Amino acid sequence: MLFCGINPGLMTAATGHHFARPGNRFWPVLHRSGFTPRLLRPAEQQELLSYGLGITNVVARPTARADELAAEEYREGGRLLALKVARLRPRWLAVVGITAYRAAFDDRKAQVGPQQRTIGDTRVWVLPNPSGLNAHWTVETMAEEFARLRVAAETSEG
Repeated sequence: MLFCGINPGLMTAATGHHFARPGNRFWPVLHRSGFTPRLLRPAEQQELLSYGLGITNVVARPTARADELAAEEYREGGRLLALKVARLRPRWLAVVGITAYRAAFDDRKAQVGPQQRTIGDTRVWVLPNPSGLNAHWTVETMAEEFARLRVAAETSEG
């Protein structure tokens, strides 16, 4: 499973750790959904590999807010992400943020959940953005959606 955030926030850029901003819900949701046996801190992101998980971003440029990114940055990020996925060949790509997915892959009608799109043999799932700015998704509802992906991935392994 390759998780893909939108782009590094300023705290992530400063620390080198994904979803590093205090209050970002990615790490608690990842744990509550059953992907990790304990709550990891951003500084422990290298431990994801031991669980068969990876992490990257659609766009490499750090910003304070994702809405500072240009449409072309998303499109180029989607192109580069597709190349990365083709090279790494994870079973699943989990894009964390519907707006980023829509912009990166020019799929304006995409919804949270499994997508029709594949990249080679890699299946794609869109997850809600765990930023505190995405307040209509709670930790509980996000964990439920992340868990749906985890179950689908476990079911498709056979």
